[in-house]
Amino acid sequence: MSLPAGIESSWLPVALSRQVRHRPLKRIVAGQPVVLWRADGKVNAFRDRCPHRNYPLSEGKVDGGRLVCPYHGWAFDAEGACRDVPGCVNADTSRLKAETVDVREAFGVVFVRLKPGEDDFDTALPPMPDTQDHHHFWWAIRPQAGRIYDALDNVLDPFHTNFIHDGYIRVKSRRQRVEQTLHIHEDRFEAVYVQDTDHGWMSRALEGPRARSTGTYYPPVAFQGRWEGPTGLTLCVTIWFVPEADRVMRPFARFSTPKNRGPAWLTEVLIRLFLFKVIEQDADALKKLRDNIETFGGPRFRAGPADRLSDKLMALYLGQSLTPETQGPFEIWL
Repeated sequence: MSLPAGIESSWLPVALSRQVRHRPLKRIVAGQPVVLWRADGKVNAFRDRCPHRNYPLSEGKVDGGRLVCPYHGWAFDAEGACRDVPGCVNADTSRLKAETVDVREAFGVVFVRLKPGEDDFDTALPPMPDTQDHHHFWWAIRPQAGRIYDALDNVLDPFHTNFIHDGYIRVKSRRQRVEQTLHIHEDRFEAVYVQDTDHGWMSRALEGPRARSTGTYYPPVAFQGRWEGPTGLTLCVTIWFVPEADRVMRPFARFSTPKNRGPAWLTEVLIRLFLFKVIEQDADALKKLRDNIETFGGPRFRAGPADRLSDKLMALYLGQSLTPETQGPFEIWL
């Protein structure tokens, strides 16, 4: 399976702001090498190749507000214009432009878009809790082996948590009655779950009483989970599964919690402590899925009675639209 439709036209987080400092930083986005660099406080992004001999610009340095290629010393400004070809006097460098990539810095993260388009950044991201009422932190997860589709399917699927995350999120021997309702839109879908707090120790420690949770897929690679208690939001996680290649991803997650639930530093420490093992378990599962799919020559999926979202995920992943409707509520046991 290839990468999702529309991936090159989407804004994707690729680095924390603090990672782009004095030296160029290389990232691979949907198979395309990109170099990030900062000049005069502003982040710039190029395709990671010098137009001269295609040497990686990420191997160079930033000098005087310019990105300098280490092979022949060609220097490029923030707009990609070549400003210096060492050894040549009064040379016409107008045709020697480096390839720029759309870039925006917001929320403490650097986003890029491979295919140029209209300035829709402010409306293109999933809606996230505002800064005034919530604490926020980003988790730049190390690259993982796995297919993007499987990662999305995994995060949207509550049923695997009784087994892969037994004891951490849910407990397979103590299933609970849950009411599931699906809200389908043309360009996304969400699953709403009405239930008590899960029995896993991580859920008990982080949440307190739960009234409902919601998982929403924002194509092509973003998911948002919201957990609510009797008095409102207790946790919101927005995660992008950014593809480096069709079988390798670099997830970026933004966590938001109400300020009245404790100091920001303590909340972050607890979330990282409890979720580290869960992320590790999912990463292991996704790698095994990828490897077994390749061993057998491709995926052979058969939807079961719990897989109500599979066809909708596949349609949006392939760039198709959905027919708006509401399905459910359904009784399930998790």
